[in-house]
Amino acid sequence: MKEALLYRKEKDRIVCTACVRYCRLTDKAIGFCGIRQRIGDKLFLLNYGKVIAANIDPIEKKPLFHFFPRSRVLSIGTTGCNLACKYCQNWDISQRRRVEGFEFSVKEAVETALEYGCEGVSYTYNEPTIFIEYAYDVGRLAKKHNLFNTFVSNGYFSLEAIELMKKFLDAITLDFKGNADPEFLKKYAYVFQPEKIYENLIHLKEWDLHVEFTDLVIPRIGDDLKQAEKLLKKIYDEFGENVPIHFLRFFPHYKLTILEPTPITILEKHWELAKKIGFNYVYLGNVPGHKYENTYCDECGKILIRRFGFDILEWNLEKDKCKFCGNKIPIRVKNDKKNFVEKENKQKTNFGFL
Repeated sequence: MKEALLYRKEKDRIVCTACVRYCRLTDKAIGFCGIRQRIGDKLFLLNYGKVIAANIDPIEKKPLFHFFPRSRVLSIGTTGCNLACKYCQNWDISQRRRVEGFEFSVKEAVETALEYGCEGVSYTYNEPTIFIEYAYDVGRLAKKHNLFNTFVSNGYFSLEAIELMKKFLDAITLDFKGNADPEFLKKYAYVFQPEKIYENLIHLKEWDLHVEFTDLVIPRIGDDLKQAEKLLKKIYDEFGENVPIHFLRFFPHYKLTILEPTPITILEKHWELAKKIGFNYVYLGNVPGHKYENTYCDECGKILIRRFGFDILEWNLEKDKCKFCGNKIPIRVKNDKKNFVEKENKQKTNFGFL
């Protein structure tokens, strides 16, 4: 447990400012997420340094396809979430409204990433902004060791959280659900202000953050193409033609087990719509072996990166250029990796096992 950074006092209430719910808490009250509690006149992060899941993943699993492909990341997450998605694939941890997990200090997290040859740390499995104080401390130490930091986020975070993210975050996967249909989000995710997510797009665009978008397409209740078009046009207006878009196949989970997996034909229609709007890099997820998992050159049309699920089978880039026609691709690759070390401390610490 540690005092939170994101909160303010308001008369007799403590207001948590980590997400746009802005939970107004009386003494001993816990926020919607289940891990931020008022104790006296302060707000505490109950699970600081306590992780429920930690794995070594390919960065493609996030999914991030244009941010250092073939990199390995330490993925960590906690209990709790600021949404209540009835279809969540990680529901057994995200929907727990009690603090559980194992102790994983800031130093241990970074040591683990380095020991396993990771190039970055990804905060994922549940909404990372609810445990942002822990992510912030891990992220700052990670940057001192030339590791990057990424979020997999639902985008339902506050402006205060964005200001803290700017100090350590390098990339984000912003995960929309059900084509961002307001009625769908209200009924199936308990989101009552979806417009706040769109407002955050503007703020993310204002700083040097790598952004990729996913949309979980859920059959019958969250697959309307008109809603998808509205979402895509808003993304296009802010980020342009080269931002990667991922349409993800739904599989029955949690409270939506009566639905079938998303038909691939529906995903393909979403792909076609995004291409029609003008996006150059559109992908389908959770369909291993599909041709739309691959990255194609927007100039000559040849395959640049051939994928099968999270595995890369073929690589036709020379640095960040198509090896066939020389077209420059908006993708950060390992050999042009920028220096993530903080300016004030470029000396690596030796933990004794490096």
